[in-house]
Amino acid sequence: MRLTDLLHPHLDGVTTVVDATDGGLDLEPYLHLPDDVAVHHGERDIGENELVIVSFGPDPALHGTETDCLAVLRRMRPGGRGLILFGHRGTELPYHRVLDALVAHHCQVLRAAPLDYVHLHAAAVFVRTDELQPPHDWFGRPVPAEGFATALRIADEYVLADLVARSLRARVLDLERDAEEAERARGPVHEEGLAERLAAAARDKDQLAAALHRARDRVGLLEARVAMLEGSTSLRVGRALVSAARSPRQEAPRLPRELYGLWRGRVKSRPLSASSRAAREAGLRELYGRWRGRLKPGTAVPGTASRVTSRPATSGLAPQIAVPDGRMHLAHRAFTSTPRDRMVIAGVLTDATAADLAADAVVNRALPHDGRLVVQRTDPDALVVQLSACTGEGPWSLTGTGLAPDLDRKLAELITETRAAGRRCVLWRDGPVSAAPGLTRLAWDVVLDADAGVRLTSLDPATTGRQRLREVFRADSSRVRLSQLARRIGAPDPLDRRRICVLADPRDRAGVARLTEQVLSQRHRPAEVVVPDPTGLDELAAAGVTVRTGEPLAPWVADWTDLTEDRPDTLLLDLMCAQEYSGADAVGSTPAADDYTFVPELRPLLVRRSLLTSGAPPETWARQGHRLFAWCGKEPT
Repeated sequence: MRLTDLLHPHLDGVTTVVDATDGGLDLEPYLHLPDDVAVHHGERDIGENELVIVSFGPDPALHGTETDCLAVLRRMRPGGRGLILFGHRGTELPYHRVLDALVAHHCQVLRAAPLDYVHLHAAAVFVRTDELQPPHDWFGRPVPAEGFATALRIADEYVLADLVARSLRARVLDLERDAEEAERARGPVHEEGLAERLAAAARDKDQLAAALHRARDRVGLLEARVAMLEGSTSLRVGRALVSAARSPRQEAPRLPRELYGLWRGRVKSRPLSASSRAAREAGLRELYGRWRGRLKPGTAVPGTASRVTSRPATSGLAPQIAVPDGRMHLAHRAFTSTPRDRMVIAGVLTDATAADLAADAVVNRALPHDGRLVVQRTDPDALVVQLSACTGEGPWSLTGTGLAPDLDRKLAELITETRAAGRRCVLWRDGPVSAAPGLTRLAWDVVLDADAGVRLTSLDPATTGRQRLREVFRADSSRVRLSQLARRIGAPDPLDRRRICVLADPRDRAGVARLTEQVLSQRHRPAEVVVPDPTGLDELAAAGVTVRTGEPLAPWVADWTDLTEDRPDTLLLDLMCAQEYSGADAVGSTPAADDYTFVPELRPLLVRRSLLTSGAPPETWARQGHRLFAWCGKEPT
């Protein structure tokens, strides 16, 4: 709740507001008081038609102290009203520290509510009275009742609320005690798991060292074979023939002499018999004759014995090349090297889940035969194992059920490889644990209990309804599920793509108040507001909205320069629902009130930042290939 929403229902008859906060708070931009209400600062008695604002919290320099707050209560006179601001959160609100002083000075609390600010979390409105005042409902309206009925209602509500509060406090204490016990029990288990991981790492190191030795031995053998091949007469003869074929004029006259030199060197290196020497001479003459074209292939040279060498017949197929095992695993994969601005997942996922998550993350599906190589080559943020992918159809079917021990072993190796890379392993339990009990015995860093979510593109707005679209967008979409995963593993949050920047230009106090009201009332609140002058927009900054000048930084931009236009609190929520449903570059309205359909031209209400900063006029967006989606603000039919 905003401070002005809590305060304004209690300003009837108030002519003066006294700011008695002694901390560093400047509350005037939060109040948006009417023109007939004056603001004063300092210490003074608070009488009828006056309202005082006090505060205290954990930061005395900002919120003030409890002593200053109690001193103001002593200056209250009959008919005076007050507003206490708390810097403590609702679960830690120390109301007991001011309750006795309120009762002692005849001050009755009329209404209390949480505040949606960064440094102010709760507030309470009270009045100095000599008789019991009727309480107010949730909308700030007084409940009509006589004195005894009012006291009876307050007493009954106090007893019942205290009963509920006691049970909640007991539940919190039980949860805290369970968390402490689990943390204490986790210590030895964690150390045990650490020892197991160190032992596994040592085993992996030994295996890698052995593989390295084998690879070095293999390299030495290949180097020896290459040296033998380089020094062989066949290779040297082939090189001489190729050189002669490339330069017939220069190399051909030297070819017989070179071949004879090779033969003489071979003879000197290894003495041959007379018959072998004659055969080699005949072979050289035949080779030279074929090159000169004097002899046809297969024609025997006189004086030599013809030799027939049997060779296997070929069918025209390419020769089979021995490929190392590691290269064939990923022959069908394609990986790109780009800046990592999205989450990268190596996943044991179903087809539907992988397709849904691929819209907001880089998804590399790990298969049983290449899972370890996928982890090594892609360096994912996390390994995600979906329970339904292990219980349904697919390459990992029956994993964790005890019926496929080889798949269980493959998954355990995949988890070990992921841990060795310093990444997290996540079990996504989107089904009953009893379907694959073996998965629970593996060491998981994160366990996510949730369904896979729904993509908005798979819904039909006409049958689903706009309210259901909003619910899916906010809580049940696949992007929200991916965001939950990202927060658990420390990866980039995909919900950052929903951030909106509002462009506005308030000219006076009324414009500032209207802009603040419209922004803070949005159910999908903007991430930033860009204005020419940020003066007077302190409440937006206190509510967590970035206020600045310059160019927008959020992925989406909404133009709110016309502050006279009425904007419902669901405007930005519906626009982002339409964008995520369509994947369009701009969402807006048309004169024909087209709804949830692609159009060639529109009045933009939500535009992609890159498109807006390109400077192209809206009437040319469709011709440039940008997608435009119409939204008219009414329920789809």
